[in-house]
Amino acid sequence: MTRLRRKQAGITLIELLVVMVIIALFATIVGTRVGRNVDKAKHVAAKSQISEYESALDQFKLDVGRYPTTEEGLQALRTRPANAANWDGPYLKKELQNDPWGRPYLYRFPGTHGDLDLLSFGADGQEGGDGDNADIVNW
Repeated sequence: MTRLRRKQAGITLIELLVVMVIIALFATIVGTRVGRNVDKAKHVAAKSQISEYESALDQFKLDVGRYPTTEEGLQALRTRPANAANWDGPYLKKELQNDPWGRPYLYRFPGTHGDLDLLSFGADGQEGGDGDNADIVNW
């Protein structure tokens, strides 16, 4: 009778360790996939914000007859610049947002790659790079 009770009394240390290893492997696999998806989501969000800002800049140009200067910056979409006749803004419903990494978008007019340049330097905050560090641009 005592042998029967000892076998049914609980789990062994080895069984517990095996379960813990399986859980750790599962957490590692899921964690890396979630991490990759978060980085991908940040790139998609930056592209979406750049596209929204481009649309607002085009509307600004239709009303004012020009894009905001580099000095006026994207803030001209929310606040009327001093020399902007026919300004009919604000052209954005919400305040200007930083990129998903917490840094302001870079705006240049005239641009070096088109009428205007609008970009984020990505995760590393530096020009160039690839993967998560790649620049997100409007050209």
